[in-house]
Amino acid sequence: MIHIENLQKVYEDIPGRVPAIQQIHLHIDRGEIFGIIGHSGAGKSTLLRCVNLLERPSSGSIHIDGEEMTKLDSRQLQTKRRKIGMIFQHFNLLSSSTVAENIAFPLKLVGMGQVAIQARIKELLDLVGLQEHAHKYPNQLSGGQKQRVGIARALANHPDILLCDEATSALDPQTTNAILALLLDINRKLGITILLITHEMQVIRAICDRVAVMEKGLIVETGKVLDVFLKPQHAVTKEFVGQVSDFALSSDRDPMLKQGEKEGTVIRITYIGAKTYEPILFETVKSTNVSFAILQGTISSMKSVPYGQLIVELTGGHQEEIDSVIAKLEQEGIDVEVLNQ
Repeated sequence: MIHIENLQKVYEDIPGRVPAIQQIHLHIDRGEIFGIIGHSGAGKSTLLRCVNLLERPSSGSIHIDGEEMTKLDSRQLQTKRRKIGMIFQHFNLLSSSTVAENIAFPLKLVGMGQVAIQARIKELLDLVGLQEHAHKYPNQLSGGQKQRVGIARALANHPDILLCDEATSALDPQTTNAILALLLDINRKLGITILLITHEMQVIRAICDRVAVMEKGLIVETGKVLDVFLKPQHAVTKEFVGQVSDFALSSDRDPMLKQGEKEGTVIRITYIGAKTYEPILFETVKSTNVSFAILQGTISSMKSVPYGQLIVELTGGHQEEIDSVIAKLEQEGIDVEVLNQ
C-alpha cells in the first residue's frame, strides 16, 4: 500500500543542513493501522507530510499503490491526494461554516452534485456520531466533536489512506479514548489504511498493528506493537513504553529484584493470547520440587489481544530442576527472561 525507500528531507534554509529525516525505509500494508512515535523534533511530522507531498522529500521514493508520488505532475498529484485524507491536531475547521458545510467543502471542490453531497454528509454524520450537530458552528462544539468533524471531512472523498497528525494530543484522556475507538471502528468497517503520528505510547497501544519509533530523524526501532511493547530494544523505545508499562521493565528499576536480594531464580514470564488465562505455570511446577512466589503481575490487552506478565521467584529443588521448569515454559510458547543472573 505505502512503500517508502531511503527517504530524506533536508531544509536548505536551516544552517548546517541537518536532515529532518534520513534513511527512512517503511512498508505499510493495506488496511493496517501503523503508528509512528517520537519526541518533538524527531521528524515524525515531516515524514507524515512527505507521504502526500505536503513536504517534498529531498531524495528517496514514496510509492502508494505502486505509483511513485514524486513523479506525478500537479494534476495527477491533486487526484491522488483525494484518496489520502488528513486529520490535524488542531482540527483546521472553517470557523464561519457549519459542521455540514465543513464536510461538504472537499466534495464541492471535486464538483459533486448537491443531492449527492447531502447524502454523503448524512452518511458521514451517522458514522462519526454527530447527527444532531449538522447546523452548528465549530465554536459551539467540544474538542472531541470538532475532531469528529475533521474525521468526517477527511473521509468525504472515500479515501484509501487516512493520515493522522497528532489527532488526539489536544484532547483530554476520555475524549482521546473515544476518538481512538472511532478510528478503530472506521478501520474495521471501511478497511481504510491509517498512518498516525503521536508522542503518546497509549495511543499506539490502543489501536495500532505495528509501530516505528523515531529519534533525530531516524527510525530506531520498528515491529509489531506487542513485540515492541513487551521487548523494547532502543533506549527511547524503553522510555516510551515506561510511560504505560504496568510494572518495571528491568530488574535495574526494582531493587527488590537485583542479584543477591533473592535466594531463588527470579524470572519474568510473558503470556500472549489465550495462554494468558491458562494455569501454565502451576501445571509446569506441580510435579517438581520447585515452588514459586509471584512478586508482581498484570493482565491487560493491546488492541483486543490479551497478554499477561508475571515476575516470579522460583525456589526449591536443584538448579537443574529450575532450569527444566524454565525450558518447559518456553516449550509451551511462553517467553521467559531470567532477571537475577
